[in-house]
Amino acid sequence: MRDLTRDHQRRRELENAVFEAPASTRVLTVANQKGGVGKTSTAVNLAVALAQGGLQVLVVDVDPQGNASTALGIDHHADVPSMYEVLVESLPMAEVVQTSPESENLLCAPATIDLSGAEIELVSMVARENRLRGAIRDLLAEREKAGARLDYVIIDCPPSLGLLTVNALVAAREVLIPIQAEYYALEGLTLLLKNIELMRQHLNPDLVVSTILLTMYDARTRLAAQVAEDVRAHFPEQTLEVTIPRSVRISEAPSYGQSVLTYDANSSGALAYRAAALELTRRPVP
Repeated sequence: MRDLTRDHQRRRELENAVFEAPASTRVLTVANQKGGVGKTSTAVNLAVALAQGGLQVLVVDVDPQGNASTALGIDHHADVPSMYEVLVESLPMAEVVQTSPESENLLCAPATIDLSGAEIELVSMVARENRLRGAIRDLLAEREKAGARLDYVIIDCPPSLGLLTVNALVAAREVLIPIQAEYYALEGLTLLLKNIELMRQHLNPDLVVSTILLTMYDARTRLAAQVAEDVRAHFPEQTLEVTIPRSVRISEAPSYGQSVLTYDANSSGALAYRAAALELTRRPVP
């Protein structure tokens, strides 16, 4: 009953919600070294929610599995120009970007399986950590000149700290960390924050952890409430008020090549991601 009441209230709040565009393009990397925390689901569904709110959004998929590309209905078989060509062969990003069927405001630079070899090929390259930053900077400048500015760039990276993730963290100004509401997640977060601090010291001094989102939240368990309380105590300014519930709909949606917002717009998961996206736009930019 409590969940139904919350969903009804959210639906009413979101009906007339206005998604404000930021003063300049926000580049966020969605990162967590722990797998299975809803990282790709978060990147995809937040991007779709922002695009449906009227903002111009680009999703950059640098995870060789290409799950974000699949969920956005983007073609990413081996022959499709992808982020591999951008990172390894210096192809301009504008040549690989596709419009997602989810929204005309939503673009995606897809990942193909070729990216799995990019980790090795990047090792010997000059300025290997800056390949993605340069590609995104050129794309943003090109679109600005054409009067088609992007509001958000959301980068989905692999659940490891290889060169692809390093590129994603160097390219971004902000890190968005999805955390599963369970004990092990807190241990993983400590390690991730140490690595982000190393990135700040050596490669990207502007990088900040701007947003933490609790995912797979089960309000019926005391553990989830305890984890949420601990995260909010340590990161009161970064943690979003909205939590993403455990939802079958969120898990099912990618198998249909859709986000949960298209697959079932009235589900708890869809409403939660829309509310999280709205909260993201309303919080002060660090």
